[in-house]
Amino acid sequence: MSLSIRNQLAGTVGAVTVGEAMAAVKVRLDGGQDITAAITADAVKDLGIAAGSAVTALVKATEVALATGTVENISIRNQLAGTVVDVAAGPAMAAVRVDVNGGGLTAAVTADAVEALGLAAGSPVVALIKSTEISLATA
Repeated sequence: MSLSIRNQLAGTVGAVTVGEAMAAVKVRLDGGQDITAAITADAVKDLGIAAGSAVTALVKATEVALATGTVENISIRNQLAGTVVDVAAGPAMAAVRVDVNGGGLTAAVTADAVEALGLAAGSPVVALIKSTEISLATA
């Protein structure tokens, strides 16, 4: 299956906490950083997700926010440190490619944000992703 979702990060499930309707799935990305995906309990069961499962985390570029450092006092727990690889900016929007320890993320942000944050190749950034915006795929 081919997908339009640019951000596809391989990893291994470390833990699954299942509630009545939703589950929190902790994933260690191949690059070494950890993320949490909030998916339905049914999806955990249907996909056979358990500790040790190989998964691919899928995130739309429009769901990745960027900061110039770790953000305190925020509910977003997925904060991946990285370095800007490339900025393709147009008059309104920009695609910012970020290397996160060997994996790649693309963030779709406004051109104003690129300018205000001073984003350019080599800039250190933190990619912020809500756990509810991460989908998981299995092989």
